[in-house]
Amino acid sequence: MTPSYEKGVGRYVKAVLGMKAFDIVVLDVRNLASFADTFIICSGRSHRQVSAIAEFVNKDLKTRGIKPLGIEGLREGHWVLMDYGDVIVHVFYEPVRIFYDLEGLWSDARRIEKRELKTL
Repeated sequence: MTPSYEKGVGRYVKAVLGMKAFDIVVLDVRNLASFADTFIICSGRSHRQVSAIAEFVNKDLKTRGIKPLGIEGLREGHWVLMDYGDVIVHVFYEPVRIFYDLEGLWSDARRIEKRELKTL
């Protein structure tokens, strides 16, 4: 059975897909971090696309009544961190993503597959 928190994560992934983000990874960090349940990590092909993805996610989720606690890095477009409380969205310019390797740092986290996300 899918944990109830995963049912809402699909709307975040759908928002990220709205601006053609690629290489999307969803990590369950509930047992590893006290500050979030889920990380969504994705990439853009340019600094401009990274900013556009983050701006679209912010706008799309606001129309659904979901507002971020904070957004960092939007102007630069290298790595945008969007904090939605239980869900943290990381939008990377691909070379920056490779350098920081969040998936490697959080390798103990369970990957959530697309089929597990109920609202996609």
